[in-house]
Amino acid sequence: MLLAHFNVSADKSFIQSEAEAHFSSNPALDSTQQYVYLSFDDGPLFGTSNCIDICLNENTKATFFQIGFHQSRSQWGKRLYQRIIDRPDLFLLTNHSFSHTYGDYLKFYHQPDSALEDFKQAAVVLNTKNNIVRLPGNNGWRTATVQSSSKLVRPLVHKLDSAGFNVVGWDVEWRFTSKGRPIQTPERMAFMVDSMFEQDKNRTKNHLVVLMHDHMFRRTEDSLKLVQFIQYLKSKKQYQFALLDRYPGLKN
Repeated sequence: MLLAHFNVSADKSFIQSEAEAHFSSNPALDSTQQYVYLSFDDGPLFGTSNCIDICLNENTKATFFQIGFHQSRSQWGKRLYQRIIDRPDLFLLTNHSFSHTYGDYLKFYHQPDSALEDFKQAAVVLNTKNNIVRLPGNNGWRTATVQSSSKLVRPLVHKLDSAGFNVVGWDVEWRFTSKGRPIQTPERMAFMVDSMFEQDKNRTKNHLVVLMHDHMFRRTEDSLKLVQFIQYLKSKKQYQFALLDRYPGLKN
């Protein structure tokens, strides 16, 4: 069940009041450095715990786009959620909708009013302290400086923007097979990151967002691939890891 309809102007004030104190405490990043934003989607799921463990062991910052339904349906999901919010120095928890469309993307995006309510419900369930969202299954962007969306999702992106949300997509995706296994090797992923920076193809210069999904790393052998990828990025001294609330151009 979705939450009751909200007044947009009142809603925007609510969202901004939650986010402004958070963003105002984060000074601007050094524009001369190159920043990598690791992001994991769709948790809490099998694999989320491994992603948390790896980032903790590597002392690496990561943003987790969580689904309200996954978090709310079990104590197991709530415990994984708690592990993320207990480490604000390393992890950022962000809004990936409540339902993740329940598997019907066309219906979800063709009904932008109810889709907006879905994100609002997730914000309440997840108790997010920022106004960052990511669209289910679609690489849409809407910040103060980046605007990119397909015709399908544009009505929802406009409504999210009007309600005070930042819609953040990705620059590079670590894709997975029909069985949820990583497709690219860690070496290929590292090459893609290097190439994006070298060719200046990121949506924001010197800032690159990597999309991964929690469930890709539920197996030990696949978790090791994530470790190798992170360790390669760490070996490149020009790369700095950051949380997505530091991404340039976010609306407060």
